[in-house]
Amino acid sequence: MSNFAFLQPEWPLLFEAATQAEGMANTDARASCFYSRRALELTVAWLYTYDKTLKLPYQDHLSALIHEPTFRKATGDAVFTKTKLIKDLGNLAVHSTRKIMPADALTATRELFHVCYWLARTYGKKSRPDPSLNFSTALLPQPSAAPAQSPKQLQTIDQLQKL
Repeated sequence: MSNFAFLQPEWPLLFEAATQAEGMANTDARASCFYSRRALELTVAWLYTYDKTLKLPYQDHLSALIHEPTFRKATGDAVFTKTKLIKDLGNLAVHSTRKIMPADALTATRELFHVCYWLARTYGKKSRPDPSLNFSTALLPQPSAAPAQSPKQLQTIDQLQKL
């Protein structure tokens, strides 16, 4: 079971990225933050494609997209703050040599859950998650002996996904 199961019917690509972030939260904090940011990018891209009230900003990178006034208005302060935090943790994971702590991965994954929950409650057509649904750390896979990914490996993955 996944915290993000509610995404699977309408947003399978987002579900895949979110469950990758969730699956690594206790095993590879750096990769978890990276995949949280990736899932956020998919969410924002979906919003700009399907919500015609959103105006594309002067640039199409994630920071410009989430800081665009129509995006901030549509999401509200709470969701905007969560998107900014996920973006920042993902950028640190990819571009910094600073150790990414397990608490960072937990934060990114939890905030991603809230952003995705908002998306599904606001835009879902087939089904919407239950209003009482909450993020559960008990659903996060437990640590394993899988090797952590380096910033260089994540930068390579990031570049390949942009092709």
